[in-house]
Amino acid sequence: MRVVSGIQTTGNLHLGNYLGAIKQWVAMQDQSECLFFLADLHALTGNISPAELANSTIEMAATLLASGIDDRSVLFNQARVPAHAELCWILQGTARMGWLNRMTQWKDKAGKNREGASVGLFTYPVLQAADILVYQATHVPVGEDQKQHLELARDVAAKFNTDFGVDLFPLPEPFISKAAPRIMSLRDGSAKMSKSDPSDLSRVNLIDDDDTIAAKFRKAKTDPEPLPDSFDALAERAEARNLVTIYAALADVEPQAVVSQFAGQGFGAFKPALADLAISVLAPIRERLTRLLDDRAEVGAQLAKGAARANALAEPTLRAAQQAVGLQV
Repeated sequence: MRVVSGIQTTGNLHLGNYLGAIKQWVAMQDQSECLFFLADLHALTGNISPAELANSTIEMAATLLASGIDDRSVLFNQARVPAHAELCWILQGTARMGWLNRMTQWKDKAGKNREGASVGLFTYPVLQAADILVYQATHVPVGEDQKQHLELARDVAAKFNTDFGVDLFPLPEPFISKAAPRIMSLRDGSAKMSKSDPSDLSRVNLIDDDDTIAAKFRKAKTDPEPLPDSFDALAERAEARNLVTIYAALADVEPQAVVSQFAGQGFGAFKPALADLAISVLAPIRERLTRLLDDRAEVGAQLAKGAARANALAEPTLRAAQQAVGLQV
C-alpha cells in the first residue's frame, strides 16, 4: 500500500488542519509507505509573490516535521522532482477538455472570469493526477473537495493504460480515515475552522502560546445547557458538538467517551479541561516548530533528502510512460 498526498504551501496552520489531516498522516507512517509533498508547483496557478512562496514552503515543511512526519515517510517539495511536471505534460495528451470543464473547483475559482484565469488553474487536476500516478500510488487521502480530482486521476490512468496497451498505472483508491474529524470554527459551529476567517478567535493556531489557546477556548461560543450523556443528543447543538469533537480527537477517544465523562457538567468545567488537553498536545509541536524555523537551512536540507528519495521512485514510472508514448529517452 503506497499512499501519496500533497498539501498547499500555506503558512500559519491551525488546529483544524492538524486534527483533520496532519495527525492522520503521522499515524499512516506506521501503516503504509507514505510520500507527502508540498504543492509548490500548484501554488503558481494563483497570485503569490516569489518570497512568500519560498517562505511558506519552508514553514509548511517545518510544521509537518514538528507534527511528527519523519524518515518513515518521504517528505519533499514538488518542484524538486521534475518527473511531476514531465509526466503532467504527457498526461495532458490523455486528459480531455470535457473532463476538466466539469471540475467543480475550476468553476468556483475561475468564476465569471474564465477568460482571464490562468491555464494552470484549468489544467491543475492533470498535475494532480501526475503527482499521484508518477509514484504508482495505491491510495490517496482525500476530503470531500478532492474526490472529483481523484476520479479524474483514475480516468486518466485507465485511458492511458488502454490507449497505449500498457498496465503502467494502478487506479488509486481514496483513503478516508474514519478518525479524521471535521473541525469547525470556535465562533460558529456551522462553519469550518479556517485561517481566512477574519476573527482570530475562530481558530487555534499551531503557533499560539498556552495563554492564547486557553483564552480562545474560554471565549469559544457555546450554549447554556450542560453536556448530555449521549453524543447523539448534541446533533442540534453545533458549537457544543464541535468542542466535544475537538476533545475526542485530541485525546484519541470516541466522542461518546467524552460526553460520558463530562455528562451533566457545564462548559465552565469542560472548557478549562479542553484547553489543558489542547495545550498538552500542541505545546510540544509549537516548541519543535520554533526550533525548526530558527534553522531554515536544515529544513531545506530535509526537503532535499526527501526529494532524492522521491526522484528515485518517480524515475522508472516516468521512463515507462515516455517509452509507452514513443518518446526516445
